[in-house]
Amino acid sequence: MSRIGSKLIEVPDKVKVAIAGGHVAAEGPKGKLEMDMPGRTSVSQEGNILTVARDGDDREARAMHGLGRSLLNNMVLGVSEGYVKKLEINGVGFKALVNGNTVTMNLGYSHPIKYDLPDQVKVTVDKDTDVTIEGPDKQKVGLVAAELRGFYPVEPYKGKGVKYADERVRRKEGKTVQ
Repeated sequence: MSRIGSKLIEVPDKVKVAIAGGHVAAEGPKGKLEMDMPGRTSVSQEGNILTVARDGDDREARAMHGLGRSLLNNMVLGVSEGYVKKLEINGVGFKALVNGNTVTMNLGYSHPIKYDLPDQVKVTVDKDTDVTIEGPDKQKVGLVAAELRGFYPVEPYKGKGVKYADERVRRKEGKTVQ
């Protein structure tokens, strides 16, 4: 039996889950998400407990069992609590701004970088260098954080660039004159 797939998912009181065949929709205080369950899996709801079952016992069915349960659990947690990623910008003159649905970053290039946000993802900037990304969809929040970081990943010599708040950068020693 799958260790992850066999765990039960407890639905908080403030979250509503609707199951129609292989399609699951969840709505909570942080937003609304929908997904189709992976093949060879099914979902059942008893009160406030969700159970994921698999059809068959081969390798693919076991893999989809754990995947389906993880995706469903992430969806329920996302609409109830939400997901947050934090980025830090280090460097002289490096900063970020949010204008409506667009993030503008000045990262030392000859032009500012403009990034359009997907729906249900909210970005806030504190002190021009602390960026917080929030949303109910774990995949979208992680993708936005990775793409913003990818514009100027932190370099190991001076520590300039965009990094995750909990990321540790191994600093390298520069050239020495003899």
